[in-house]
Amino acid sequence: MTRTAVVTGGGTGIGRATAAALAADGLEVVITGRRKDVLDRAVAELGRGVRAVPFDATVPAEIEAALPELPQRVEVLVNNAGGNTDLSRPEPRDLAGLRAAWLANLEANLVSAVLVTAALTPRLADGGRVVTLGSIAAAKGAAGYGAAKAGGLAWNAELAFRLGGRGITANVVAPGLVEETEFFGDGLPEQRRTALVAQTATGRAGRGEDVAATIAFLASAGAGHITGQVVHVNGGAHLGG
Repeated sequence: MTRTAVVTGGGTGIGRATAAALAADGLEVVITGRRKDVLDRAVAELGRGVRAVPFDATVPAEIEAALPELPQRVEVLVNNAGGNTDLSRPEPRDLAGLRAAWLANLEANLVSAVLVTAALTPRLADGGRVVTLGSIAAAKGAAGYGAAKAGGLAWNAELAFRLGGRGITANVVAPGLVEETEFFGDGLPEQRRTALVAQTATGRAGRGEDVAATIAFLASAGAGHITGQVVHVNGGAHLGG
């Protein structure tokens, strides 16, 4: 039986690279996201074995409406949707603005993963895999974004024990700087890029393929006794413990 994967936020960046890696491993991959045109373009480029189901992972009604189009059996779920919403918002000028900024990051990065995982838990196959994208920001800060990613670590720990009796693993992959994604919007200033690269032991920025390869391993049969963990993919910029 062909294994099936669902990758949220799979139209660009790390999600797209993950979809490519899982498809190369022989999985049937469903990518999701808010923008149908972006998903359709990714499907055309990734080719056979990948299809798209558009929905917003933060909106319960959209998730529920998409369920008939999603696989009835899911071996691998990758919660990749999210990003630092502060980068596309004006600086908060009052408490109401600060509240809205923090809630936006929590919704995009933590609530989205919780909702999609809850919706698909009845369809997760015994021995399945759940991988959630974290961030180096959970250890180093970044206001509401870092807090949301740190919250994901606590949720993942609970999830690992809740699903572990069925042989399902739940892990977090936490990237550092990864280029060729939409994370920084219009682009990362060169001075900031240089500073971030200087924090690594490898002397380079990460690539989507670096993170995707780690996710593909955690999705494999060989990772069946790895669960509740945070795997850092950052070139040594943060030495996780």
